[in-house]
Amino acid sequence: MSARTDQSLHLYGSDPRLLGPLAARLLERGLLKWIITLAASFGAILEVIDTSITNVALPDIQGNLGATLSEAGWVSTAYACANVVIIPLSAWLGDRFGRKNYFVFSLVGFTASSVLCGLAPNLGFLIAARVLQGIAGGGLLAKAQSVVFESFAPAERGAAQAIFGLGVIAGPALGPVLGGWLTDQMGWRWIFFINVPFGIFAVLMCMTFFPADEPEKLDRTGRVDWTGIALLAVGLASFQTMLEEGQQDDWFGSRFITLMAFLAAAGIGLFIWWELRVEKPAVDLRVLRHRSMIGGSLYSAILGMGIYGIMFAIPVFVQEYLHYTPTQSGVLQVPGAIASAVTMILYGKYLSRFDPRMMVGIGALMTTATGVLLMGLNPDTGVQTIFWPLILRAVGSVMMFMPLSLATLGPLPKREIAAGSGMYSLTRQMGSSIGIALITTMVTRRMAQHRVTLVSHVTAYRQPVLDRLHLMTAGFGGNTDPAAAQHSALGVIDRIVNGQAALIAYSDIFSYVAVAFVASLPLLLLLGGRPARQAAEAAAAAH
Repeated sequence: MSARTDQSLHLYGSDPRLLGPLAARLLERGLLKWIITLAASFGAILEVIDTSITNVALPDIQGNLGATLSEAGWVSTAYACANVVIIPLSAWLGDRFGRKNYFVFSLVGFTASSVLCGLAPNLGFLIAARVLQGIAGGGLLAKAQSVVFESFAPAERGAAQAIFGLGVIAGPALGPVLGGWLTDQMGWRWIFFINVPFGIFAVLMCMTFFPADEPEKLDRTGRVDWTGIALLAVGLASFQTMLEEGQQDDWFGSRFITLMAFLAAAGIGLFIWWELRVEKPAVDLRVLRHRSMIGGSLYSAILGMGIYGIMFAIPVFVQEYLHYTPTQSGVLQVPGAIASAVTMILYGKYLSRFDPRMMVGIGALMTTATGVLLMGLNPDTGVQTIFWPLILRAVGSVMMFMPLSLATLGPLPKREIAAGSGMYSLTRQMGSSIGIALITTMVTRRMAQHRVTLVSHVTAYRQPVLDRLHLMTAGFGGNTDPAAAQHSALGVIDRIVNGQAALIAYSDIFSYVAVAFVASLPLLLLLGGRPARQAAEAAAAAH
């Protein structure tokens, strides 16, 4: 074996006998590692696109399946919850069955569950299929990053991670546009069916070019903390259900919601107790003895709630209340995705020289400004009004994501970085799923409250209301059928009241996001400064 061949697969297998004929030839030419990066990135992009592609289609899914906004929100939160449960398992599954086997299995599962999502006859079936899709997709992003990381010598990992990162960043740009176009032209089911040809292509790429897993290196004896995983699943699922359904079921006036609250408290409480006593926990909570992990994990959860919450709320808002088409909603988010990619390149080249805590603070202030600007939305809001807030959100998110992981993991001892990275990723994903649930609940609740206030001012005792009602009744042909015309006029006024209540409710949501990021700034005092090299590498792998 030549020196070049040996270096081409630095850690990820070095025996050409593990490769197929085409892969072996590419190995000799020094190209295989880049093909592996392309194949792994393609699988990761599928998962990233599917995270964002559903947001622009939610109003259509909601209408087609007869669901409320809160119920339709489960299409996103079910996927995120499944990701949370599978994240602690992904490392063990890779070691147990092999990186290639697990990655290919995840791709096959993701593709098959996408078909089930597209065929869903009702909301319950769709949510169940999204859970399966989230379980399969949860293994794609983490293992793709690991495959890329281990396929290169240390000196080349920076370039490989940059290429991988650009591919993953492209996902949020492609997802909304592709989802919007497919929804408009072919129906919302095609946002899932489109995964099938690309999923098959990714499977063939990985089977052809990934080195085979060496049986002697598989960990057949490793044990997984099933009890911890089960407790986490019960606690999180119950908590999500309480948030999603509480508004409709009158909160603690409902036995079901009370039961969910009890299961959430018991599940999460027992999960913490179990993870602190078991020898090899699924989530090593002991790393929280480091203050940077406490601050970083809390910040990670807030970041997930705020950033992903805005990404969820904007498409729903502009389609339902500003009457954008799904395609227009998707195109609206493209400049922000491009801004994210540019910021990531600049961060890798220049901004990484600065203290990560300062970068996180700047990103938090940018996100605060995003919330403040979006508070001014009204029925006359145009693209220009939303354009700059979304640019700020995109730049601010990149300014926080990478520096926050460095400042969180930097102070940790080398032996605890892997556990810390898993904890950090878990809290961010939990923040995302909880954030979406909170937003759907708060929007519904605030709309109802604002509607009550507005209706109290729209009465027959107010002359402006009577004048508008008479004018609209005449416009609907009040001279020929006064009763029908007045009924139509009242319907229009009711829709105006509902639309105004929704505008104020979303303004409230964006103000809450702004307040949350301002309130989070003191957490910067708990974070670390410049990270050690191994922490930087682990932080990159956390993305």
